[in-house]
This record gives sequence, structure tokens and C-alpha cells, in this order.
Amino acid sequence: MGQVLRIGTRGSPLAMWQTDWVASRLGEAHPDLQVQVRQFHTTGDRDRATPLAGLPGAGFFVKELERALLAGEIDLAVHSMKDVPTQVPDGLDVGAAVPTRADVRDCLVTPAGLAPADLPQGAIVGSGSPRRRAMLLAAQPDLEFVDLRGNVETRLAKLESGVCHATVLARAGLERLGLLDGRMVSVPTDVLMPAAGQGALGLEFRSADAWVRAALAPLDDPPSRLAVAAERALVRRLGAGCRTPLGVLGRADAAGRLILEAWLLAPDGQDSIRRSAGGAAADAAAIGTDLAESLLADGAARLVGCGGGETHA
Repeated sequence: MGQVLRIGTRGSPLAMWQTDWVASRLGEAHPDLQVQVRQFHTTGDRDRATPLAGLPGAGFFVKELERALLAGEIDLAVHSMKDVPTQVPDGLDVGAAVPTRADVRDCLVTPAGLAPADLPQGAIVGSGSPRRRAMLLAAQPDLEFVDLRGNVETRLAKLESGVCHATVLARAGLERLGLLDGRMVSVPTDVLMPAAGQGALGLEFRSADAWVRAALAPLDDPPSRLAVAAERALVRRLGAGCRTPLGVLGRADAAGRLILEAWLLAPDGQDSIRRSAGGAAADAAAIGTDLAESLLADGAARLVGCGGGETHA
């Protein structure tokens, strides 16, 4: 009988899809490994009424899983990387292996399949994300917003019921769930720059568990890992959190170069700082930290921490 690896996950359809994908890849890489999956209900799952801006602290979708890791109840937690705060608890590691990243773009979803430029004046957009709100307002200041909580399927149902004219969802989640259709228009990253880690999976484990680190190694995609490392280093140095209207996007290529872009906005989108930097991909964390320093030198402190709470889909 092979070694047992216990995976913890949220119980949403998207979280289960991601966990099943990881379990399948681990099984292919290690035929003797036995994988067991345990579902958890996180703070963000239990409280669906309060906007995320009103929930205390951060890491609403990961804390219970991290507690289970530290207590030895599970060996691996599978997250959407953009849900994971850049400061992880001592004794845990979330950046050692990052599988190939999915499409980083957001999709605008409307019954008629409109692009952002086609939204009517005063359209109501269902989104609690300060990043998405600020970027859409930067292009169209007359838009109005309502908070929209729930998993992907719930938000789509609310859109169809007329709660709002449009909503915004990460393309990666829609693809993974097989939900992409004509209602969904992918938005260029110069209009909606993604959140740090968007489209990537976060594989979190105890730092001391060398056997889990080794088991995850075949799942790692270095360009994805380095791009995400640069993004998270920038967020960490800025002191930004899920309430900050911030987009950041790293791109690492096969030649070993990495380009990092960042866009920090006021909540109304009418004040912003946008910068980019590049260098050797091996220096990903330093590129992120240095770009954050550049943003701070340009006055980023006035914009950090001035928003509400990010939604995670």
C-alpha cells in the first residue's frame, strides 16, 4: 500500500474541480500514492450575506484549510491562488509548485454578450470587487454597482433574474466549469488587469514536509510559478490586501525574461498609478519588490487600503 496524501478543499464546484484536477495529476505522476479529499466550509462560504468588505481580517476562503494543515489533519490544501494572502502562516509554503496557469483575463457577462464599451449609460454591474469596480469606472464613470456574492453558478443566476445588467467573472473559473458561452466576453488586461495570482492554483503544505514538496514537483510550471511570485512580492511590499483596487500581471517567457505590470487605482477609478518593469525571471521576487518601491515613490501610499473587499471568482 502506497503513502496517503490528504487534500483539503472548499466544497464549491470550482474548488472541487480544481482539487480533482490536482489529485488526478498527482495520481498520474505517482501511481502508488493514495489521495484522499476532505471538504471544508470556510468563513467566506458560511457567511454569504455580508459583503466581503464587511468580513474581518483577510483570507476568508483559506484560513480553515491552513488551520487543518497546521493541526496535521491534512497534508495539502488546494486554493485559487488569488484567494491566498501574501503573508502565509509560519510553517506553511504556498509557492513551491504552481501548475500551468489558466487564462488570466476577466469576462464581462451580460445576457446579450456585450463588451465593456457597449454597456449602456448607468448600467448596473454586479460585483463587490474594488479592483473590477475601479477599472470599469476608469473607462465609464457613470456605471453603478451592487454587491454580488455566491459561487459562479449563483452569480449567473442572479444576473439572469435581473439583479444587475452585467457581472464580471474570472475566465479561468468559467472554463474549468465548462460554462463559457456567448454571454461572456473576455476583457483585455489593459482594461481589466487581473488580481495577483488570478488563473493559478495555490498548493499549500507544511514547509517541513519534504515528501509533499517532492510529490508536487512534477506539477510545477516554472514560468507560471515565477510570474505569480513576482505578483505576490509586489502586493506584499505595497502592503496591499483584498480591499485594495490593484491589478498586477507577470509574464515569464521561455527565454528566462519576466515582465511585470501593476495598476493601482482610487475606488472611483479617477486617480491611478500604472507602471511596469522587467528583468531575469529568476529574480521574480526582486522585480516585484522593486516595482512596488517605484509605485510607492510615485505616491502609491495614498491609494493602498482605500477600497472595499475583493470577490474571488
